[in-house]
Amino acid sequence: MPEGLGPEVGMKMFKRARLVIRRDETLGTIMSSLAELHGDRRLVEEADGGLRVTYRQAAKRVDRWAGGVAGRIDVGDRVVLATSNSYETFLLCLAVARAGGIPVPVNHKMRPEEVAHVVRDSGASLILHGAGEVDGAAPLGDAVPVDPGEVAALFYTSGTTGTPKGAEITHRALIGTVVAAAAWPAWLRRDEAVFSLPIAHIMGFIVLLAYACAGIPTYSIPHFRPDEVLDAIETRRATLFIGVPAMYRMMLEAGAEERDLSSVRLWGSGADVMPSDLARTFKRLGASATIPFVGPVGEAIFAEGYGMVETAGGVAAKVSPPLLDVGLGESVGFALPGYQMRVVDDDGHDVGPGGVGELWVRGPGVIRGYWSAPEASAAVVTDDGWLRTGDLARRGPFGTVLFVGRKKDVIKHGGFSVYALEVQKALEAHPSVLEAAVMGLPDEKLGEIPVAAVRLEPGVTLDSLDLGAWLGERLADYKVPKRFVAVEQLPRTGTNKVHKRELLELFA
Repeated sequence: MPEGLGPEVGMKMFKRARLVIRRDETLGTIMSSLAELHGDRRLVEEADGGLRVTYRQAAKRVDRWAGGVAGRIDVGDRVVLATSNSYETFLLCLAVARAGGIPVPVNHKMRPEEVAHVVRDSGASLILHGAGEVDGAAPLGDAVPVDPGEVAALFYTSGTTGTPKGAEITHRALIGTVVAAAAWPAWLRRDEAVFSLPIAHIMGFIVLLAYACAGIPTYSIPHFRPDEVLDAIETRRATLFIGVPAMYRMMLEAGAEERDLSSVRLWGSGADVMPSDLARTFKRLGASATIPFVGPVGEAIFAEGYGMVETAGGVAAKVSPPLLDVGLGESVGFALPGYQMRVVDDDGHDVGPGGVGELWVRGPGVIRGYWSAPEASAAVVTDDGWLRTGDLARRGPFGTVLFVGRKKDVIKHGGFSVYALEVQKALEAHPSVLEAAVMGLPDEKLGEIPVAAVRLEPGVTLDSLDLGAWLGERLADYKVPKRFVAVEQLPRTGTNKVHKRELLELFA
């Protein structure tokens, strides 16, 4: 069956989508509904001969795996998915939810100690390392009924306390923001998305869910390599790519400008601030359309989203149309439907135009809280549902919000969030480290890289220690500082806080 269908068939499918996709969809029902809508259209093809399934085949797998999960858990049990970064992880999340469980996907780069903490904190009754552990059972049949307002999944984030916490994301938050994508006219034109994001990260999960709802076939590359992604876009004539700014930097360094990327009509970015010049370059490398006997014309669209795990993905977005130098820069964009944004001072009062304050957001995707962490939840979500993002912002014209910096001590390293306090605590657990301060050093390729200043026991030198290797056994590699410096004292502010800006000068 061709992946692009005629307009008459398309209109019928559009009307059918409104009937098939229900308002009370959950993570456990969505794939069976999409299979009814998209049938034998291709859902995904993985690189290197990996998974290749249609919507109908995927729904059968999810139901079969759900049958295997249901025999090993009770409704509401948490299931940690310590799997490799593959599309299978995404389908396993749907299977666990279908069986009435709460999936807890963990980053494939996490060390055993970090995974063990997630297992303990979530109270998981089951850990899965792959679908083979639940395959072979009888299909579940109907999904276990759950309220869309209940917790659908836990996505772990380190948070400002340095201890990884499980963000409670509801079915309504996960499904509600992307289910409208089912109205995307996939039948009117050929589309394919190249995907290479971590699926245990909220951005990767939501992007896959949106592609699935929209009927856009995905070519998945489990481990990002710029050459491989560029090859896939060029040879497969892919039309969409969404990544983090670090990916775009690496693709540019890998020779993106020498490739034919004119098939791309939409580039997307999130998880960190996208440099305007980089976005302009990729807009130019794509095209609005390819006309027979003429070739590529125009530019691609570049879209950026602002969000975080605590909002179940995006809450604001901006779009830079072809041939127009707008929609780029420091603005986080306009609030998405259902969301509100405020810029407030330390007392929670709205700041005036031009004033800098913390960005607060409220809307359907905001988490209920952190799993089994009421104090941390209260520190992040107000009683009336406003999320304190920890980002500093300035109110701009026409309802926009301009990003200024981060109030929380978070380092954005290659699209991953590295929480300084978590790394500091790990460093200070070393018997020779008295005190540590971890900071983000600006980096053209990765956005920021973590670096650390340490006070050591008398007589101990950095040369006698391998702090990087020691941390590498306890933390994911992207959290490990790339540079260390030893100091006699950590500089302090008037309130006795570490003066990190002064420390950064040591790494200049």
